[in-house]
Amino acid sequence: MFVLYYLLTAFYVLVCLALLLVILLQQGRGDMAAAFGGGSSQSAFGARAGATVLSKATAVLAALFMVGAMALAIIGQRGPGSVVSGTAAPRPATPAPAPASAPAPAQSQGQQQPQTAPKTPERPATPPATPQQPPK
Repeated sequence: MFVLYYLLTAFYVLVCLALLLVILLQQGRGDMAAAFGGGSSQSAFGARAGATVLSKATAVLAALFMVGAMALAIIGQRGPGSVVSGTAAPRPATPAPAPASAPAPAQSQGQQQPQTAPKTPERPATPPATPQQPPK
């Protein structure tokens, strides 16, 4: 499936480049007035010239362009997927179990637990300096 998708993509790029080249090689119809309906022809779309090789190639490449766009859209929905698709999510790290410690000796009621040194109090934050107002 991957190979088909990438071959079709390469073919589609070639069709796009060929279509661009064929359109740019075609001869213009004249001045800008013809583009806005200023042509002096009785037909609705201007004077009809015979179909040239370039105009036939444009029609074929335009059809291949549209079919290729549809095919890539359909295959792209199912196909090649993401780089990480199909892989399991990593498991969250679990903390290591605490090492087993010896059981604490039983305390009798007459004994007191040793006291730990009190924490040193943190310095209080200094209030922000207030700007002094000039005397009035």
